[in-house]
Amino acid sequence: MRSQNPLRFLLLILALAILTYCFALDSRFAPKNGDEYVYMHIARITADLGQWLPLQSEMEAMRNTKPPLVFWQGIASTDWATQWGLWELRWPSVVYTGLTAFFLFLAVARFSGNAQTGLIAAVVWLSFFATYRYGRPYLTDPPEVFFLSLPFFALLYWGRSAFDSRILFPLLAAISIGLGLLYKSFAYVLPACFALLLWYGCWREWRLIDVLKRDLYKLILIGLLSLGIFGLWFALDPNPEAIWREFVLGENAGKFGARTSNYFLDLIRGGDSIWLLLLTTIGNAGLFAFVLVSLGWQSWRERAVTDMEERLLWLLVLAFLIFFSLPSQRSGRYLLPVMPALAALIALHWHRLPLWGFRIALALQFVILAALAWASLNLEGGNWARPLRWQYSLWHWLLLGSGIALVASGFIKPSMAKLAALATCFLCYLALNTGLAPLEGEIGRYDAQAVARVQDKLVAVPCDFRAKDEEYRLLLPGARLQGYPASEAANGIELAKRYRYFASYAPQGMPPVFCDDCQVLGKRMEMRARHSQEEIVAIIRGEMGQYLFVNEYLIYSPSAVVSALPDACR
Repeated sequence: MRSQNPLRFLLLILALAILTYCFALDSRFAPKNGDEYVYMHIARITADLGQWLPLQSEMEAMRNTKPPLVFWQGIASTDWATQWGLWELRWPSVVYTGLTAFFLFLAVARFSGNAQTGLIAAVVWLSFFATYRYGRPYLTDPPEVFFLSLPFFALLYWGRSAFDSRILFPLLAAISIGLGLLYKSFAYVLPACFALLLWYGCWREWRLIDVLKRDLYKLILIGLLSLGIFGLWFALDPNPEAIWREFVLGENAGKFGARTSNYFLDLIRGGDSIWLLLLTTIGNAGLFAFVLVSLGWQSWRERAVTDMEERLLWLLVLAFLIFFSLPSQRSGRYLLPVMPALAALIALHWHRLPLWGFRIALALQFVILAALAWASLNLEGGNWARPLRWQYSLWHWLLLGSGIALVASGFIKPSMAKLAALATCFLCYLALNTGLAPLEGEIGRYDAQAVARVQDKLVAVPCDFRAKDEEYRLLLPGARLQGYPASEAANGIELAKRYRYFASYAPQGMPPVFCDDCQVLGKRMEMRARHSQEEIVAIIRGEMGQYLFVNEYLIYSPSAVVSALPDACR
């Protein structure tokens, strides 16, 4: 790493990371979380009414599910829902993720005295699967991570002048944390202030009197001002009682109740135990999970000679881990704000980290790429997709070949293992996107004639998640949508009795079964969500197209008896 070649390779990896985060940003199949549908719905309904507050929703208990900044962001980026699309909703998330990576680079490069170390930290953080999954969709996580991380980046960058600042830094930190609260939740003020307390204590060499005299008022100021910024929601909203009931009590206080048996048993066992919190936090690193494990082991062995900045970074991780082990609902997603700190620690130990963690990453990457290549070969050109054909671009095969070649070079040349593993993370993400790219084209969309036939018509669509109809709004713009349970999607005869216009599934290779006077308006292909054991075995044997996908038909049923039915998407 002393030569210039690794730096050039790192810059190429950075360019690859930027391409990865921008590529297929408007894809319906991009890794995401189902909450995106709910946020899209609230932002659209609020925008339709032409007002910022109160937040609006057609779901009774899902109006104030999050503070308003995330919805205002969606309203602004779509020009009051007049430019409605995934790209318009998601690009601010990518900007926030890019800003976090940039300020992480600045902070690590400054205190380490090495720009290359800062670059490694930024690229490693971008390589984490949780960063990719939550850092691109229309979610609260990208701005939350940015605003909660910014005060800690500032302390690392300016050091003594920031720690000794009496008013300026506390004021700026309060504004930053307050904006994070107004994106996510007031609860984050506690781990953020607790982490700052530990940082001030470590900086003062744990002299309690010094912390009380010189820093306690700063923490009080930061906590009160940031909560005051969050409190603007109550002050501006005409119905603060709903915020208290739905958000404070429902979304936050409810997370401290016992999930199964009792609180203390849930803490040490089950799906919400502290052990699973640790595993899911490590899992946030994705393919670099074992690199993160090796970092923990390496840091423990070198604990006697740890630098100040490294101790501060570990204290940040510890503060959030302690706090988020207290609610009975524990998830590694709550610790996303500390993942930049873990990436910085990996960068600081980069030269000394053992190769076994990176070799496991390379092995996992090979499995993913080989599985994608095998699946692609079985899907492309098969007659299962008639009359349309499943076709990949040349770029898909180049990505798979380049990734496998990099993995091989990492195993053959130990000096290449770390950088090869880092670069291949992004190639895997790109290949996952290009692997489903045909569904974004003609084969996975209704034609213009079918879309025109349902303009202003009430169309029933299958729903397996709240607000899933927001996805169909992108496929059938201009239609009015109503959801029915996705488990009924294959029963076209019954659906034809209840809905005049509806979307229904039929297995690949089998003709659709509908009423005698039904008209097929359009057809497209969709992924299936659940499979039987026999179907999984058939997929493993190579019969993928028939079982991974279904044909979805857009149907008009003139004999349907239309009546008011509950909306399964609500």
